[in-house]
Amino acid sequence: MKNLRLYVGVVALVAVVMSAMSQERALQIREKLLDKNLNSVIVVSHRADWRNFPENSLEAIQSAIDMGVDAVELDLQRTKDGVLILMHDEWLDRTTTGKGKVSDWTLDSIRTLKLKNGCGIKTIYKVPTLEEALMLVKGKIMVNLDKADKYFDQVYELLEKTETTQQIIMKGSKSAEEVQALFGKYLDKVIYMPVVNIDKAESEQAVMRFVEDIQPVAFELVFADKDNPLPRRLAHALKGKALIWYNTLWDTLAGGYDDDMSLADPDKGYGYLIDTLGCRIIQTDRPARLLDYLRQRGLHE
Repeated sequence: MKNLRLYVGVVALVAVVMSAMSQERALQIREKLLDKNLNSVIVVSHRADWRNFPENSLEAIQSAIDMGVDAVELDLQRTKDGVLILMHDEWLDRTTTGKGKVSDWTLDSIRTLKLKNGCGIKTIYKVPTLEEALMLVKGKIMVNLDKADKYFDQVYELLEKTETTQQIIMKGSKSAEEVQALFGKYLDKVIYMPVVNIDKAESEQAVMRFVEDIQPVAFELVFADKDNPLPRRLAHALKGKALIWYNTLWDTLAGGYDDDMSLADPDKGYGYLIDTLGCRIIQTDRPARLLDYLRQRGLHE
């Protein structure tokens, strides 16, 4: 009996320690962002691990956590009865067995559907709510919420309810003035990241205006023109002021230095973004491959 009590006590202690370590990891990732740490590269998994599980599913999120990513990018839509769910499209057709607009279906009805995988084949998995996703990631990793600015007051209520306010990165293409007016009261807790297409005229001025007005932790920079000199210029201008995030999902988001190029030669793709363009946050559809590359270079644990 004494040995059993000892065993139970040890198991309980291990559970507490593991939980504390999990909570600590999320805070460590946040601190890297806030400190604008240049010694490592933060890995963001696009729609979680959608190559092995349906996009925006709890299973895809858990798989991404297990492989060691720092953040997942998730998309939001709202049901007819006002519940926020994880889904990229406004329509159910591509990713579920349902048809029609998300906003025409109640949550109970959506719960009867099954998610499709990346090949469009029905799976056993179901559509999760944002609240379920927040409880899953709590204390573990950061979350980049896409399309959140449409519902942000409601989103923030859920963040407070689930105690996950410090794990959220919200992004958008609004001006610095609009961000201050709409989200200023949240910016002490939630990280806001401007998205700037630097192929456009006056984009450099827009970036520097953000630096002056709200001092963002990071910028998501987008460019398709490989000959654009601005990515190199901003790598120097933003050093120590803000981290640089690039998407490697397809060629027009980062001048062709995407996942496909990196599969053939990671130094020419990921390496160029890191070494030449100052990138320290990469959103990818190939998180396992990116993590392997970064670990080989000592840029990720």
